[in-house]
Amino acid sequence: MTVDLPDLVAMEAFGLRIAANMRAGDVISLSGPLGAGKTTLARAILRGAGHEGEVPSPTFTLVEMYDATNPPIAHADFYRLDDPSEAAELGLDDYREGAVLIAEWPERAGGFAHEPGCLRIAVSFADDGRKAIVECGADWLGRAP
Repeated sequence: MTVDLPDLVAMEAFGLRIAANMRAGDVISLSGPLGAGKTTLARAILRGAGHEGEVPSPTFTLVEMYDATNPPIAHADFYRLDDPSEAAELGLDDYREGAVLIAEWPERAGGFAHEPGCLRIAVSFADDGRKAIVECGADWLGRAP
């Protein structure tokens, strides 16, 4: 499915719909070019899950954990990984235990498309705004945003 995101209000609303339907064990995979809005969408999802503070981009820390959200969320940015094997060295499975994983640049971590709980979102530029192409893993059927 394609979702038009003409402005920040639409991006925020989309993030809130995702947050309302996610559950522990899900992966929200955000791909797209630099500046397309992956981190903006991740911030909207975190707000929708109850986070009220700052949401720094995890580009340098690689993973930020938000335990006070419902469910807990691990926000990862794999842009700086050179090889997918480096994702395992991060202890990603520990972060994911009982949590949702928001993964920016998922292809650099080997991707998550094989997981039934993966919601794949490709954000791209479109006219004056953005668009998102959404593909649902089996566990997302019936609760797609």
